[in-house]
Amino acid sequence: MKYFLTALFLLVAFGLMAQETEQESGLRPSADSIARTPRTKTRELPLAAMIDTVSIRNYKLISHQRDTTFLDTTLTIQKEYKYNYLRADDFELMPFGNIGQGYNKLGVDFERSNLYPRLGARAKHHRYREIEEMQYYNVMTPMTDLMFKTTLEEGQLLDALLTFNTSRRLNISIGYTGFRSLGKYNSEQIQSGNFISTVNYVSKNDRYLLRAHIAAQDITSQENGGLTEKELQFESGDDDFIDRPKVDVRFTDADNKVLGKRYYVDQQYKLIRSRQDSSLVEKTSLAITHSFNYETKFYQYLQDASDSYFGDAILGSINDKASLKVFNNDFGAAFYNKTLGALKGVVSVYNYNYFFNSILTTADGETVGNQLKGSEIAVGGDYRKQIGSFAVDGSLRYNVAGDLTGNVFNGSVSYVFNDKHRVKVALHSSSGMPDFNFLLYQSDYLNYNWQNTTNFEKERVNSMQVGLDSPLWGNLSMKFSALDNYTYFSADPNAVFEEGLEHANIKPLQEADGVTHLKIKYAKEFRLGKFALNNTVMYQSVSQDQSVLNVPQLVTRNTLYFSSDVFKKAMYLQTGVTLKYFTSYTMDAYNPVLGEFFVQNNEELGGFPLLDFFINAKVKQTRIYLKAEHFNSSFTGFNYYTAPNYPFRDFVVRFGLVWNFFS
Repeated sequence: MKYFLTALFLLVAFGLMAQETEQESGLRPSADSIARTPRTKTRELPLAAMIDTVSIRNYKLISHQRDTTFLDTTLTIQKEYKYNYLRADDFELMPFGNIGQGYNKLGVDFERSNLYPRLGARAKHHRYREIEEMQYYNVMTPMTDLMFKTTLEEGQLLDALLTFNTSRRLNISIGYTGFRSLGKYNSEQIQSGNFISTVNYVSKNDRYLLRAHIAAQDITSQENGGLTEKELQFESGDDDFIDRPKVDVRFTDADNKVLGKRYYVDQQYKLIRSRQDSSLVEKTSLAITHSFNYETKFYQYLQDASDSYFGDAILGSINDKASLKVFNNDFGAAFYNKTLGALKGVVSVYNYNYFFNSILTTADGETVGNQLKGSEIAVGGDYRKQIGSFAVDGSLRYNVAGDLTGNVFNGSVSYVFNDKHRVKVALHSSSGMPDFNFLLYQSDYLNYNWQNTTNFEKERVNSMQVGLDSPLWGNLSMKFSALDNYTYFSADPNAVFEEGLEHANIKPLQEADGVTHLKIKYAKEFRLGKFALNNTVMYQSVSQDQSVLNVPQLVTRNTLYFSSDVFKKAMYLQTGVTLKYFTSYTMDAYNPVLGEFFVQNNEELGGFPLLDFFINAKVKQTRIYLKAEHFNSSFTGFNYYTAPNYPFRDFVVRFGLVWNFFS
């Protein structure tokens, strides 16, 4: 794999040098174009589309919510923020030292995306793509998206996507993400493989629509448990330990893994369909809808020899495995009218099976079951209406039968004035059981066995958000959330243990008293000629009787950068410095047995600056990235942690590219 990725990178670099110079007008074009020669075969394309220049807007990306965007090959500061392992802006996350190892939270959101509990091991799911994160494609010609980036020591990150159409109505994509990073410290190698294939089809009479995908994903992590002598071997800055493999870590024989396979189909057929004035604008339609999802997933923790750090064990070696199978069918009807808006009603049948290998009886005679299995029935509806600059959007799901009863409501109202500024008010209300690993868990470690199906209550979340998006005033959002029965992991408050041994007494807990959270976030860019200062600031405040939700009060990211066309507009260059900083707080600790973070209130971390220097460039549809990450690490003090005993990475230079090409 190492040699394959190296060869591929050299091939990409050679192809980049061979590209012709693109002629662009202005400092930043609003949309790129692709020089093309007309085909001799039309492949069902209308005559008007057979032109010498194909707009980038002919390459459409369709979200799970059916929102459509276009392929964007421009180079912006937002692309810089998203050029990472997640391919998403990680402003509210603090990454671990090794790429892909995990992310601690700097900001929180509590809205539920669905009614039912998840498997758990949420610290290992950041790169796991859920149904709501899937994208489908509608392209004029085959399009390839390649992302390459170096990692730490041995390994690379390669994200490759090919999307094409057999006709203008059937679009298929095949994508694979291969990742491996050895890391700087011992026993922290991370590797993952994600294969995803999608289908997007519309019948010739536009009555039948089909979207489907297959996803096979696995993420494997070596777990070293963090540093054992951090004051001596890390914080002191001793030259003998700057070579990080010399630093002592807690484990060299532990691994955990998440593996999932999913098959998803979403289809609808329009029984009634009318157009306005014989045009393509739809006036009224009535459709039946159906979606199907079958997914199997497991989380596994392996350790060659048990360690007293996690307490007593049943066996000499550890092999914990929690599995989940879900089977979901949604049946519904969708009505659309140009005047009345879009209305959808749905009935959902959800089957789940969360299980371990055997029933466990503890030394105290308590029995911990090995399975949570059942069926749920839910009803719901969606409504959407656009009236000029005014938009209303609402969604409701309510569980009517089953043990995992709950509900989810989302509603929003937005208004655009002066064709530029948008104001939006959104409400969320939900209730539901916490993740399955809070309700039932089994482990070869004795203290990691529990069943809370009868004593845990439903979590309840109510939130209100007000937002302003304006090119003149910036983007401002304020969100207030109220939580009841907030569920979290922490050391057992009834247990007596020595300092530093809280990992042997981790339990799931619920906060009986309410918790409130306020988040205010503001983003604004200031420009002066070819220079710009991009700023994002977030303030958070938590009201609680017990310290069960810990977040930094202030998080800021500020980027000063320069942008310009160079080499007679053959290249667009962007270079600058980014500062990220968050105030110190009692940062959550990480537990490798569960693959979860847990609340600790003994050690404050944070309050250190992170400085990155970057040089990015764009040639045609290729973006090249070079970054010196955390270049201040050697002169601002060795106090940079992402969790207790887990240091952030030292200064490192990484590079890569994103390449789109068309055929």
